[in-house]
Order: sequence, then structure tokens, then C-alpha cells
Amino acid sequence: MILSAAPVAPMAADQLLLLLLQIGLLLGVALVLGRLALRLGMPALVGELCAGVLLGPSVLAHAVPDLSSWLLPHDPGQTHMLDAVGQIGVLLLVGITGMNVDLAVVRRRGATAAWVSAGGLLVPLAAGVAVGFALPAAMLGEGADRTVFACFVGVALCVSAIPVIAKTLLEMRLLHRDVGQLIISASAVDDVAGWLLLSVVSAMTTTGLRAGDVALTVVRLLVLIVLAVTVGRFAVRGVLRLSAKSAEPGVTVAAATIVVLLFGAGTQALGMEAIFGALLGGILIGSSEWVDRPRLAPLRTFVMAVLAPLFFATAGLRMDLTALARPVVLVSGVVVLLVAVAAKFAGVYGTARAVRLGHWDALALGAGMNARGVIEVIIAMAGLRLGVLTTEMYTIVVLVAIATSVLAPPVLRYAVRRIDVTDEERDRERALVGGRPPVRRNAEDAVASSRGDAGRTAVLVDDGEPPAPAARREARWSERI
Repeated sequence: MILSAAPVAPMAADQLLLLLLQIGLLLGVALVLGRLALRLGMPALVGELCAGVLLGPSVLAHAVPDLSSWLLPHDPGQTHMLDAVGQIGVLLLVGITGMNVDLAVVRRRGATAAWVSAGGLLVPLAAGVAVGFALPAAMLGEGADRTVFACFVGVALCVSAIPVIAKTLLEMRLLHRDVGQLIISASAVDDVAGWLLLSVVSAMTTTGLRAGDVALTVVRLLVLIVLAVTVGRFAVRGVLRLSAKSAEPGVTVAAATIVVLLFGAGTQALGMEAIFGALLGGILIGSSEWVDRPRLAPLRTFVMAVLAPLFFATAGLRMDLTALARPVVLVSGVVVLLVAVAAKFAGVYGTARAVRLGHWDALALGAGMNARGVIEVIIAMAGLRLGVLTTEMYTIVVLVAIATSVLAPPVLRYAVRRIDVTDEERDRERALVGGRPPVRRNAEDAVASSRGDAGRTAVLVDDGEPPAPAARREARWSERI
């Protein structure tokens, strides 16, 4: 029967033309607006999302409706092709994030990072669930269960975004500071826990809320993690070892891509989100002794420069800012934003103080871990795709991701300026410049450094000496962003 069936017709010429125009235009506008956002001191994510907002129902559909309906028609087939490109991009983006989760840093900061992470995870999770139950029914996707919706909101509000946080610390020259290391460690724990929770909540949308089904999902998740760190770890090691034998770096890029996509397919087959599998695959790649990071640089460059901006632009297409003109949506958005910021800060600050960290350290932690960025956008897209969130609620969640990513750096800078620089931090800073003391450009910079103002400290690097271990650690984090 299969052999006698007619071959599938190729993509129509007009469909291909439209897809190429969509990708080219979205990527071009995302690139321009992303660079502009960086110039204005905001994450590139903000500009890339705005590209979709400009070309989507918020602006173009109202300004030039005929052009909008032709460029972005309400045709499921055409939309799914664009979505498929974005999904490949987000899976590889999450995989790269996993490759750069520094488990050694998490282990080194151990108990303190665990406590801070727990507070930063559980308090906003509980607050988000409470808000999810209180929001109007208009925010729920059609046919969505209220409990599942509330859990989804809780997960969206409890996560932190390592890419945004790490980039902020690097740009502010704070990664060598103790508080910077602690922010990264706690955020890494938050990140992994958030993906675990997303997998459980996503499975609840398909299996329902029966206790047996939820328990089965948790068991599957635990079994998956055990298999990943045993069988999966050796399989990934073998794939990377084989790819390393080739003189062509493209083989390593292809091998890493295959691992990420197949792990994503595995979790999708188990009823969980594919992005969790991609994260697992990335962590296994990054923790393998056979990983060759220089060879993976082309993959990172292509994903960060092309696929990720394209994904965020398509995410912006789903936003409808005109919905904020409705009082119920606007009030809901303000409430969600306030709860998101306050609950995350309260959870992190409270636990940081409980483990005897100083006021300014706790304030810096609360500010740094408040950035949601990339991760919350991905969770919002998952909620929209699963039918849990409406377009209005999706718009609110993405706006929260943008607002928290923009608000975090100023507060973090304010707090760190008031934290004394320790001798260990000075040694770490000297290690970053090849073992020599940092050279200050003027007296004002010296005073700023004594107050811990790493953002205003000018350091001259001697290129003639090899980097010390601390420098290599900071360089690795720089590569991640």
C-alpha cells in the first residue's frame, strides 16, 4: 500500500517564496533592532522581540492590513513552516545553554547556592500559582484547566535566565566577584529546576490532573535523568570522541546538533517538552571531557546570530500589544509584573539573609536573579502552543520577561557598589590580567574600585602572558554569551 501511494507533492512555489520573505524580513529587522537595543543598554532580546511586534498584529496589521495579511497569512500550513524553523532554533539555543552550565561552580558554592536558589524558586512559584488562580478566565486558553494554567504561571514567574544574567555580569565586570559567582551558581540551579517543573506542567496538559498520571510523569522524569547520567552520558561521550577524530570541525558541530535534537525528541515522545531533552543533551555535551569548545564555536555563532533572533522575532509575532488597551488585560499585566518582581526578590533576599549574607549581597542577588529573559519567553511560547495561555496572557508573560531583564542591571550595579572588595576577589582580578595588579586610569576609578564599582574600573590587560585558571573560567563564561 505504501509503495503504491502517490509521492507527496513538493512545496508550492508561492509557499517557498513567502517563507523566504518571512525569514529574511524577520531576521533583518531583528538584527537591526537587536543592535539598537544593545546601544541603548538593553538586552538584544528586547529588540528581537520588537521585530515581531512591529511586523505582527500589534503594528503592521493595523498600519497596513493588506500587506500584513499577505506577508503573514492566517494559513496553518504556512505558519507551521515558520514555527518549525523557530523550534529548531530554540532547541539548539537551549542546548547551547546546557553546554555552558558550569556544574563545578554549582558544586563549589554548594549549600549557599542551594538555599538562595530554593528561596528564589519556591516563593515566586507559590505566588505565581496564587496569581494564576486569581486572574480572570479570559486569560486562560480555550478549554484549559484552571489548575494547569495556575501552575504554568507559577513556573513562568519562578525561573531565572542564565544567559541574560551571565551577560550582565560580564558587561559589568562582576563575574570575578563573590556575589557574581553566587548569582551564577544559584541561577544555574534555578534554571535546571525550572525546566524540570515545565516538563511536569506540560505533561499535565495532556494527561490531565489525575494523581496517578502526574506521579507517572514524575517517575518518567526521574528515570529519564538517571538514564541520561548513565547510558546517555556514555553515548554522548562516544559520539564526541568519534567526531573528534575527524579533522573537519563540521563533524563535531553536526554531532552536537544530533545529540540535542534526539534528546529533545526523546522527551517529546515521553509527553514532556522537547526543550528539556535539549537541555539535558547540552549538559551532557558540556560536561564531557571530549567536548571541543573551539570546534563548537561555529554552531554557537550561527544559533546566536541567526536562529535565536529568528525565534524571538517569531515569538514577537504572537504578541498583541493592542490587547493592553483593555482594562482587564492591563490590570492583569501590572499585577503579574509586580508579583513576579516582588516574589522573586523577597524569596532570594530572605534566604540570602537567612544564611547570613549581608544586606547589599542579598540585594544584589535579588536583583541579579530577577532577570527572566530568554527562559520566560520560551516557557510562554510553550504555554501558547499547548493552548494553556491566551494571546493576551502570552503577551503579559513576555512583557514581564522584558521588563525584568531591563530592570535587573541598574539595581545590581547600585548594590554591588556598596559591597567591599575582598582580598580573594582582588587576587582573582589580578589573575584575570596575568598575575599583575590592575592598572587604574585615574583616581576616580581607584576610588570606584575600593567601593566595589567593577562597572567603572578600567583594567589594562597584558597580552603577553597566558591566562590564569580564574581568567580561563571567566573566558568560558564569556564564550557562553
